[in-house]
Amino acid sequence: MSEERFMDKIIEVCLRRGFVSPTAEIYGGAGGFYDYGPLGTLMRQKIIDLWRQSFVLDEDNIFEIAGSTMLPESVFKASGHLDSFDDPLIQCEKCKSMFKADDTIKRITGTSAEGLSLDELDKIIAENKIECPSCKGPLSKARDFNLMFKTEIGSTGGIKGYLRPETAQNIFINFKRLANFMRNKLPFGIAQMGSAFRNEISPRNFLIRGREFEQMEIEMFYDPAKENEHPRFQEVADIEINIVTREMQEKGWEKLLKITAEKAVDDGIIPNQYLAYYLAMETLLLKEFGIPEDDFWFRHMQDHEAPHYSAGNFDLEANLSIGHMEIIGNALRTDYDLQKHAKATNSAFEIVSPDGKKIVPHVCEPSLGVGRIFYTVLEKCYREDERGWSWFQFPPPIAPLEVAVFPLMKKDGLAELAQEIHNELKDAGYLSYYDESGKIGKRYARADEIGIPYCVTVDYDSLKEFSITIRDRDTMKQIKLPIEDLEIALGELMDEEAGFEEFTTGEK
Repeated sequence: MSEERFMDKIIEVCLRRGFVSPTAEIYGGAGGFYDYGPLGTLMRQKIIDLWRQSFVLDEDNIFEIAGSTMLPESVFKASGHLDSFDDPLIQCEKCKSMFKADDTIKRITGTSAEGLSLDELDKIIAENKIECPSCKGPLSKARDFNLMFKTEIGSTGGIKGYLRPETAQNIFINFKRLANFMRNKLPFGIAQMGSAFRNEISPRNFLIRGREFEQMEIEMFYDPAKENEHPRFQEVADIEINIVTREMQEKGWEKLLKITAEKAVDDGIIPNQYLAYYLAMETLLLKEFGIPEDDFWFRHMQDHEAPHYSAGNFDLEANLSIGHMEIIGNALRTDYDLQKHAKATNSAFEIVSPDGKKIVPHVCEPSLGVGRIFYTVLEKCYREDERGWSWFQFPPPIAPLEVAVFPLMKKDGLAELAQEIHNELKDAGYLSYYDESGKIGKRYARADEIGIPYCVTVDYDSLKEFSITIRDRDTMKQIKLPIEDLEIALGELMDEEAGFEEFTTGEK
């Protein structure tokens, strides 16, 4: 099975079963924009909720905001996005198609060109005689292309504005009010989940590179003099994380460096405890999403690759069928943004410590891409085996639907009892799906294909013995339980307090 064909299989299921579809599809679509369907919306929200619980609600010093997606030009002039938020663009002189220069070079030569100057890109294109990927025509010289969507605010168009290319700036420009809310006590974090927009030159690879996407971000403000005094670091100190250092990249790496968060800080591999804390937390989160730990790692970006605001980036990259892709970015933004906005507005973005010291906080930023994580989960959970149909092995906490209820037959009161059980499960808070159409085997297949962990079947014994049959998606094994025990059993299975095997062996 080819790499392209594998992504095509994922996309086909997404389109057919209500996960994701192109925006304005009946009008031919608009590249880089996608709509989440009924199942996609449910799973997307579960991904967000798990992040929110672990990264925000479980913390005592982090709160969440929801900022505007439109900001005036002055914000991005101060932040550096007007001058530095560019991608190198090349255009075919024959068919006029436009491409991202570094991506085109990598696809054709296999060599990374990210972060190279325009002159360096032009030289590589000339030396390798790279032509237009579409029509083989000659390519123009590379030029900078700003990725922000520009618009005008107001009826007279007097104020220039941009859709935000990241959620972070809302937090920085509101720093004074947010710091006051946090009682001006460091460290503290401000989280935000929302849309960001980048006018990508060549959006591609489904949800991996789009023009509208969602970020789950935290700006963690801390005293730089206490960068190794994270209040909860010891809770993750022993978590093993996968690292690809800069030295490993220069020598050509084949094996990941597995190291605990604490040792990585002690050895100077990760700059401080704040960054190491989030790398450990992301490791735990992705494993909870069902992504095997050997399939992702944190790569220390080279200086020429890092964003203009960063003093060090560790990108979480996943091994996908289309290659190694960044799905999470972790940046040490230092005090860059606060100093820029303070200077532009003649403000003082400082915190006064109890001993009277004025501190401009430094910032550690974990930024998770919802769409990229969503696609990675789809790919890593996709299964084809001897059962005769493809299916998703979603972990129960992120499965879009949690249980399906089927009557064996529509007649003899089975459908009525099944519908009653379905309604009771919904009332108990389960995302339950009812289906009485077709043979029971076909219904199992449909449930497997959308990743429902458990199916409950109501048969004639249910009427006589008040029992039901639960089928496990992963093993296709079945157990019979009293109807009155169903909710408790599902709760233990969904929360992974008990495995299905324990029920089949009678250990429960």
